[in-house]
Amino acid sequence: MNKFLSIIKNNKAISWVLGFQLFRLVLLPFMGLMPQDAYYYLYGQNLSLSYFDHPGMIGYILRAFTEVFGQSIFTIKFADFVVTSLTILSFHKLASYFLSKEKLQKALVLLASTIFVSILSFNSTPDVPLLLFWTLSLICLYKAIFEDKKWFWILGGIFMGLAFNSKYTALLLQIGLLGFLVFSNQYRKLLLSPWLWISLIISVAVTFPVWWWNYQNEFASFAFQSSERTSSISKFKISPKYFFGAIGHQMFLLLPVLFLTFITFTYKYVKRALLKFKIPQAKTLFLLAFFIPTFIGFFSLTPIYWVKLNWMMPSYITGIILAGMFISKKLLKIQIIFSIVFHVLFSLQIIFYLVPIKSDDTWVGWKELANEIEIIKEKYTNTFVFSNDNYKTSACLNFFMDDKVYAQNIMGLPALHFDYLGDDLTMLNNKNAIFIDSDKRFKNKDKKGIINPLLKNNFDNITELEPIIIKINNKESRKFWVFYCTNYQAKK
Repeated sequence: MNKFLSIIKNNKAISWVLGFQLFRLVLLPFMGLMPQDAYYYLYGQNLSLSYFDHPGMIGYILRAFTEVFGQSIFTIKFADFVVTSLTILSFHKLASYFLSKEKLQKALVLLASTIFVSILSFNSTPDVPLLLFWTLSLICLYKAIFEDKKWFWILGGIFMGLAFNSKYTALLLQIGLLGFLVFSNQYRKLLLSPWLWISLIISVAVTFPVWWWNYQNEFASFAFQSSERTSSISKFKISPKYFFGAIGHQMFLLLPVLFLTFITFTYKYVKRALLKFKIPQAKTLFLLAFFIPTFIGFFSLTPIYWVKLNWMMPSYITGIILAGMFISKKLLKIQIIFSIVFHVLFSLQIIFYLVPIKSDDTWVGWKELANEIEIIKEKYTNTFVFSNDNYKTSACLNFFMDDKVYAQNIMGLPALHFDYLGDDLTMLNNKNAIFIDSDKRFKNKDKKGIINPLLKNNFDNITELEPIIIKINNKESRKFWVFYCTNYQAKK
């Protein structure tokens, strides 16, 4: 124990990392349930080879943790925290292959100080396991390529497959690997190595459950993830809002110092390649191969498409290692100051909910809503509950309520993975229902006064009840419209 404390005392980087992680751990009990937590928890409670909108790795992890520690919000958050902590440890190992001791410490502090690590530690998304398996894949590929350790090709294939089983963007691992070998004069010969192709074949074999589920379900997940986005991109409509929104998101996730460092070295290496035809030395090229396709690739879409803030996260792993080569002690101190300020503000918002969030993407009010609905169900007996916002309200209510809560497929609308839970909606025929509709822009306590016409297609009569008003810290913060619907008839 004394030796461990001595290491911490003599290593400021480890002290900073442990400090940030301890802060996040202490904050976990104050975090409420996010809709994403509830939705991927639903994955785990309905085990499947894959799922409609994502592969199932995050669901499997949440299922494992809740089986061991029991169902609770803290257990879900703790699962995210543990997996993200493993990602930080894996990052340290990976970075040690490329950086001197001093630069390694800088890179480690850069990673630990980011907002994106806090988000991954608090919020269940497919990116949580993706970042872990992405990092482990790069460790194995480094060992296989630079240290010529053949068996790491096999491990690399397994981890690349597991990364894909976390999120489809992991396909960029194979693209980055092949891109590195194509542009590397020193290691291009590996393109003819059977070990490379064995690794790639293994990576595909590990993803078999995802492909099989898609085959059984008319490739619904692949179509969902590609067709709509391809259609939007093909319209090629310039939108400055998308571009500047992406910049804002990335500056928030990485903090300004790290983001600007990314931009600086990206410009430097791209300029060298395009104007001077200079290819970086092999190890730097390896890092760029797993940074440029993801970071520049998605950034290039931002003028015409709304790129979600988490899509670029895999690029951060090698990007931060590259940043560790360039960043000065002065800039690192500024990064830490930014980080401390943002994390303090973040913690005040989590604990005291100082600024109301006009969105369903919030951690407050869900349990209170479930309690209010239980009271309504005591008056309107023999009813089922459903909502109409893709997954958020339905998933959260499913977490807190004993009775099953349904989604917008009740109204004949697509409902993400709720459509694939195996529910026979005709079993609900002739029953009455309570429909919950969130007022995201809560301005007054009035009834909605408008009945969704789709409800009339499935129910005989719809009566609007008094809205549910949720108070947070004695302030009216959230509002839900409530409708009592009679005699449901499922459309075949």
